[in-house]
Amino acid sequence: MKRHTAYLLVASVIFGIFAGVLLSRGGKATEAQPARVARLALPATGRWVAGPGIVEPVSESIKVGSEITGKLQSVLVDEGDTVKKGQVLAVLVNDDYHAAVLSAQATLADRKANLDKIINGARRQERDEAQAAVRETETNANNAAAEMARRQHLYEKGVVSREETENFENQYKMAKARYEESLQHFKLIDAEARHEDVEMARAAVQLAQADLEQSQAKYQKTFIRSPLDGVILRRHHRGGEIVVSSANNPDPVFTLGDCHVLRVRVDVDESDVAQLRVGERAYVTARTFGDRKFWGQVVQVGEQLGKKNVETDEPTEHVDKKILETLVQLDEGHEFPVGLRVDGYIETPQ
Repeated sequence: MKRHTAYLLVASVIFGIFAGVLLSRGGKATEAQPARVARLALPATGRWVAGPGIVEPVSESIKVGSEITGKLQSVLVDEGDTVKKGQVLAVLVNDDYHAAVLSAQATLADRKANLDKIINGARRQERDEAQAAVRETETNANNAAAEMARRQHLYEKGVVSREETENFENQYKMAKARYEESLQHFKLIDAEARHEDVEMARAAVQLAQADLEQSQAKYQKTFIRSPLDGVILRRHHRGGEIVVSSANNPDPVFTLGDCHVLRVRVDVDESDVAQLRVGERAYVTARTFGDRKFWGQVVQVGEQLGKKNVETDEPTEHVDKKILETLVQLDEGHEFPVGLRVDGYIETPQ
């Protein structure tokens, strides 16, 4: 009997050791599962889909650069600053652009003055001077005509010579020519402007105006302004650095976004996309905030499957899996740093 009891005891010990080994192996197998899967365990109640996400501004992250290539004269804001739409964020060196504006303004003023002169005609004083010149030359011509007639009468009587008579005839002709010249000058001043002269002057004004607007537009491009109300998320350049304007190689000076409301771009696995609906409740969690839930709702469901936007850094993650981007807009009052990786949970219809 004692020997039988001893056998049972030995068997129990061996079974216990074997069971412990199995449990130990099972525990290790569980630990080998991706930690992310454990964190994305779905809530026990209701129907939910889950996926990793990343926090972004409601406007998305907007990169602001310069429309022209140049050197930064000054950078007026820094990361974390709140800015208003239209606010100047940075200024390029712009002395030459400013000089071009001043030159164009002067040219426009000159063209406008010339147009006014053509339309309005000569001033009253100029008319009076021209009319006085006509009267003076007319008097001189009449006196010369009378003197010429007297000399011709004396020549016929043989009192004066032919040479003297011809001299007075020439004086009369010169006086008459001066009179005709002054009369034409007065008519030109007193006459209304010709249509073609006015149109030419107006065209010159329009051309000068266009030159001024072009110069002003180039000058304004040296001021880098905010396209919206938002927060500076990142500053890429400092004062004195060269910024390049290129459609093929963007060179942003700032990254900013409208952060008064935050969104989360959630990567939903392709196997769950049929359950997504706009307007459904959703919440996100983040490791740094522990078990706190930050609620919101689905505002957009993507139309096309694509590659993952968020990588979980887990060794067993399948980076080649297809996902559908789903935007969850968080309720106001939640403050997350833009770019924070979170876990998103979206409720689906029952």
